[in-house]
Amino acid sequence: MSRLLWLAALTLGAALGPTQGAVAQERAPEAAQQDAAASDATTEATHQVSRLISQKFGVAREKAEQISAAVMSAASKYSLPPALLLAIISVESRFKEKARGANGATGLMQVVPTAHKQLVRHIDLTEATANIEAGSAILHGYVQSARGDVGAALKSYGGSKAYAEKVSLRAKAFAPQFGSDAAADADTETARD
Repeated sequence: MSRLLWLAALTLGAALGPTQGAVAQERAPEAAQQDAAASDATTEATHQVSRLISQKFGVAREKAEQISAAVMSAASKYSLPPALLLAIISVESRFKEKARGANGATGLMQVVPTAHKQLVRHIDLTEATANIEAGSAILHGYVQSARGDVGAALKSYGGSKAYAEKVSLRAKAFAPQFGSDAAADADTETARD
């Protein structure tokens, strides 16, 4: 990755001229260090969450690592707080991949295949990564439809205000695993109707 940044800085330097190019080249290593620090922080958060899932929910270590990595990836892709995704999984399935619920709800995030036919057509919803990806995409769609109101999106996802409040409380419990800003991100403003 740092080699790619260095090449980009050289290319940018040639396009910008000698003075501006030198500035771009100086910033490339700094950007690489910032990327590495962010990656290290994400890796550490993934390991902390994995340990929590293993200890609190009895999930095997390797499976907990897979779930944690899938949550972090989906959270990043869909701009959702990881604590929120973990809270949904906790409430919906207690981290049991093969969980089955009402209306055919399946897997960790209890995705209902009949309600989301196009999205889950060729997906094994009992596979952790696929289920988290699908559930996160669905939640992201609800957040967009609700114009960013996560509380309203959770009501759509789970069917009630009580569900939204329960997930919000659970998200706050998971938030410390992600640092101080995560608690604010996990606040879903469910007090509003």
